[in-house]
Amino acid sequence: MVTLMGLLHFHLAGHQAIPLVGNATGMIGDPSGRSTERVALGRDTLAKNVAAIEKQLKRFFERGTQYAARRVVGLETEKLAKIEVARNADWYRDMNILGFLGTVGRYTRVGAMVARDSVKSRLASAQGISFTEFSYQLLQAYDFWYLYHHRNCRVQIGGSDQWGNITAGTELIHKMPRDDTDTGVVSGQATSHEAFGLTIPLLATASGEKFGKSAGNAIWLDERKTSPFDVYQFFVKTSDADVAKFLKMFTLLPLERIAQVMEEHGRAPEKFAAQKLLAEEVTELIHGEAGVLQAKCATQVLFGGRDQKIEQFSASEIADAFANDRRMVDLPRADAVGKQIAELAVLAGACSSKSQATRLARGGGLYWNNTAVPDGKWVPGSDQFIGEGTIGVLRTGKTSYFIIRLK
Repeated sequence: MVTLMGLLHFHLAGHQAIPLVGNATGMIGDPSGRSTERVALGRDTLAKNVAAIEKQLKRFFERGTQYAARRVVGLETEKLAKIEVARNADWYRDMNILGFLGTVGRYTRVGAMVARDSVKSRLASAQGISFTEFSYQLLQAYDFWYLYHHRNCRVQIGGSDQWGNITAGTELIHKMPRDDTDTGVVSGQATSHEAFGLTIPLLATASGEKFGKSAGNAIWLDERKTSPFDVYQFFVKTSDADVAKFLKMFTLLPLERIAQVMEEHGRAPEKFAAQKLLAEEVTELIHGEAGVLQAKCATQVLFGGRDQKIEQFSASEIADAFANDRRMVDLPRADAVGKQIAELAVLAGACSSKSQATRLARGGGLYWNNTAVPDGKWVPGSDQFIGEGTIGVLRTGKTSYFIIRLK
């Protein structure tokens, strides 16, 4: 997302942004930042992933532009260039190995390839590096070359771990002519062609913790994998040491507004004003204004009590807030109404048995709408279901929630 924010800034400044989906290179995998070889993807899996990524990219820039229109004074969104998602299989589909080696390979030096950090670290490892992954930098270099000549792309943006791959592309642009009529190229020498690489530092917290799948803290753009509520909760828990940096990286707020909220946060850090602003801004950027409303609804339903008026939300609002959320459990009304809380806990999958639920209740660890119940025999009345009498929030312990919806 950090790199996408960089590309969004270029887009909002009036440049043509070209997000690139590697439906060809995805079959190989980039060795950058890896200590082991990536698992090869099957064609069906790759096709499914590519379609999902392309959809997410288009939606990110669509919502990002809408978000910017509400933040950037004077932004004329109708004048911005249309986002053009590119797929690199479009230029590899008709290329064979002899053609690739006779063009790209001819203008590439093995010494430079081996010297790249991503390759050196793998060569020094016990596993080594396969020729497949070793050749990845040539493919990314050719991607840049192709987009430079066919789509007028002048700048490639990537994470700092992509520096070697990006510079391989600028070198290829300088050395390899488009065709015999390209008189600006002298084989093997620098040319007047201008191509640039821009890398963005990989995101890490003040404590040095990295973000991503391997770290177990990845934030997905797909709401089916990371809901608006989960995005909101992730950023609202940002540490004081990171919140100012994240406000600058992940929002389009003016620096004056960021300074203002940080000053407010410094006076009363227990109110988490900066974190709440960050969470709202990022959730709106990724999921739109509706996503913010869903996140706030889910937050109040899960963490609020009667004093916070969680009964204000309708059944449809709660259903939208927890769409695709495993915490939402549907129960037939006839099976749930009038039942003891211990029975509801078993039906919802919160407890394996009524005796377990009873023990939890007696120990103060069983909650209904965030209020502890006295024992397992307690029965929620009709007025104790929110969402027009159809929703109940069952909690076991401190963090295990089940949203019971009567059908």
